Amino acid sequence: MSVHRQPPQRDFADHVAAVQRLRRDFADLPEGAPVRLAKPTSNLFRFRDDGDAPRLDVSAFASVISVDPATRTAEVGGMTTYEDLVAATLPHGLMPTVVPQLRTITLGGAVTGLGIESSSFRTGLPHEAVEEIEILTATGDTVVARRDNEHADLFYGFPNSYGTLGYSLRLRIRLEPVEPFVHLRHLRFGGGREAMDALARICADSEYEGERVDFVDGVSFGPDELYLTLASFTPSAPWTSDYTGHDIYYRSIPRYAGTGPGDYMAVEDYIWRWDTDWFWCSRAFGVQNPAVRRLWPRALKRSDVYRKLVALDRRTDFSRLLNHYRGRPQQEPLIQDVEVGVERGAEFLDFFHEKIGMTPVWMCPLRLSEKGAPGDGGHIWPLYPLEQERLYVNFGFWGMVPMTRGQRRHHHNLLVEEEVTRLDGHKSLYSDAFYSEEEFWRLYNGDAYGRLKREYDPQGRLLDLYAKCVGNR
Repeated sequence: MSVHRQPPQRDFADHVAAVQRLRRDFADLPEGAPVRLAKPTSNLFRFRDDGDAPRLDVSAFASVISVDPATRTAEVGGMTTYEDLVAATLPHGLMPTVVPQLRTITLGGAVTGLGIESSSFRTGLPHEAVEEIEILTATGDTVVARRDNEHADLFYGFPNSYGTLGYSLRLRIRLEPVEPFVHLRHLRFGGGREAMDALARICADSEYEGERVDFVDGVSFGPDELYLTLASFTPSAPWTSDYTGHDIYYRSIPRYAGTGPGDYMAVEDYIWRWDTDWFWCSRAFGVQNPAVRRLWPRALKRSDVYRKLVALDRRTDFSRLLNHYRGRPQQEPLIQDVEVGVERGAEFLDFFHEKIGMTPVWMCPLRLSEKGAPGDGGHIWPLYPLEQERLYVNFGFWGMVPMTRGQRRHHHNLLVEEEVTRLDGHKSLYSDAFYSEEEFWRLYNGDAYGRLKREYDPQGRLLDLYAKCVGNR
């Protein structure tokens, strides 16, 4: 059920004043002190303790500055959550071209760390809708980067830099029109190859059985039970489903698969369909138990609440100690998103079901929307080198895998990394990574990154990408 939300807003004059204050705060940091941001939310899964390191207050950049329905653009503070951004754009009949699944992902975070959703097969990734970025660099200066100005190299190199080249303070992004409702159809497949072949055809045509397809994603519940969900904007709906109460979205997929009318949701509820139960991860907290669900407040069925519980568990070591005293095997956290070409997606699924065995698995197709001359290293976006015209499938899996005696440390995570590399894929860096430094820079274009680092952080004030994403410093 959609709930009207009033997003925080500031005008451009307030934004300019906030930039000046932030630059003064940056200049006041002790010489050589690490630069950290004071942020109320995070969707990273590289938990670390920063101790008493000074932090820059960036709360002034967590609001929507303006929405222009005529040009279908928005000026947005870099720390603005997608929850607030969507609340500001929907009243104008508009939405961001890609809205990552979780409410508290920030626009700046999705651009510098990459984001994806079911529109990505036609609109690409969030950074492809960015027209300009105002960035606080490691020298304390601010620059405005666009595709066609003197900071174009930073514009194209910013995605997948994870705050190691600077922080976005303001972004101008393109929006797209929406209808009030979304019609969903769930298709069942009996194997990975069949599902990947169908996914390639549907994404190439952007239609299925005569109906336009605006969104595509899917779920694998096992090697012989896979579903693709095709969703389309529609101006009206005979009914709408509500998955913020007792019903659970991912459990509805098998129920509606193959039925004539399919399912209908209000557009805002569709956008946040995965957030309520953090995909399916709320089951770890008992929230999917009917008795618990009736008592769990609707306002607390949110991904950021569950993530705080995970962080508490990591700090207290509660789960590990509980398994120890109960005599149960220890478990390895496996929280990853990876991209593999659709033509090799079935291979990855076969590997995953045989060697890992975790279910469900999210499947989301993506293709770069931006066409043009290759950038540094032969790719438009050099730090996450996806090929133009190639359809990829993002596989997301988040949970715990039982370990057996004698397995190497990070056994399952390493298996996934090795298989993704073998299949010429990529791995998102929001969670733990275990690559050697040599392999990491080969996969993530260390030459291009090094040039950007020397230009925009000549004194090494910010961590480099390897130290932050693999060293977890």
